[in-house]
Amino acid sequence: MANYCRAGSSLFLARNVSKSKILVTGANGFVGSALCARLKQKDFPVFGAVRTKNGLFNQFEIGELTAGVDWSTPLSGCDAVIHLAARVHIMNDRVADPLAVFRTVNVDATKDLARQAARHGVHRFVFVSSIKVNGEMTQYASFKASDVPAPLDAYGQSKLEAELALQQISRETGLEVVIVRPPLVYGPGVGANFLRLMQLVQKGIPLPLGAIHNLRSLVALDNLVDLLIVCAENLAAAGRTFLVSDDHDVSTPELVRMLATAMGRRARLVPVPVGCLAAGAALLGKSAAADRLLGSLQVDIRETRSVLGWEPVVSTEEAIGATVAHFLSRA
Repeated sequence: MANYCRAGSSLFLARNVSKSKILVTGANGFVGSALCARLKQKDFPVFGAVRTKNGLFNQFEIGELTAGVDWSTPLSGCDAVIHLAARVHIMNDRVADPLAVFRTVNVDATKDLARQAARHGVHRFVFVSSIKVNGEMTQYASFKASDVPAPLDAYGQSKLEAELALQQISRETGLEVVIVRPPLVYGPGVGANFLRLMQLVQKGIPLPLGAIHNLRSLVALDNLVDLLIVCAENLAAAGRTFLVSDDHDVSTPELVRMLATAMGRRARLVPVPVGCLAAGAALLGKSAAADRLLGSLQVDIRETRSVLGWEPVVSTEEAIGATVAHFLSRA
């Protein structure tokens, strides 16, 4: 991760607390491990809640995340919680009642953690939600934090319900809640669809994406981690909801070209009509996946920048380069 320094109003300095302890849940995950590393680099005492210990730093093993976990040990002396642990969005989820399962982890366990945090004197609770709370696609205007929520799947609905529950707990207890809704996060070690796209580009397989004219907001891992730390520290963040991105939206073909350039390859893009791609995806039962390649999803981060004085710390080009370099080193 890059080494950054920021001026601004610090929650901890305002309370005369030097480098207060921060609890990070989901600390072994893609974002959580990077966040913990960055906090340790900044000399914050970090306690990571994990499903299974790996011994890399101070860890609290919780197994499956459910309501009823006793958080007393990691919350003792803790000033802020950054809550990343969640049941994530799953394509073609096969459980009988996805919303019920999402609620168990993303809503009930989150509420339980927040109430325990308030009882232990934690001041700030940063909740990593999802842009899916806003919706799945944009057409005429970018999503804003102030938009009326419009989640379209069980995952997005569970994140919205968690947001609302946390805001109610904040009103009841005084716990300062900050909500962050990221779009797709990428960076060194990224998996899922982003990894598969890199693999296809590396193999030189012609991709039928040349006729797509969309725009999508992405957020580099370094940028998201930096913002989460700002949200844990900055006095102005309390009670607010923030959207985050690299502030450089890209089309699907542009993303492929950026990946290819970083690999020293030529992008092989075939201009197949979007309607044909959508129809083919529907026949294969892959409409949801196709929407992420064909449609637009843009977020407006002007409020995040103005309220927090925050700017993305790495460019999309830099972050793509680091992501590809990591990928190639393990290919």
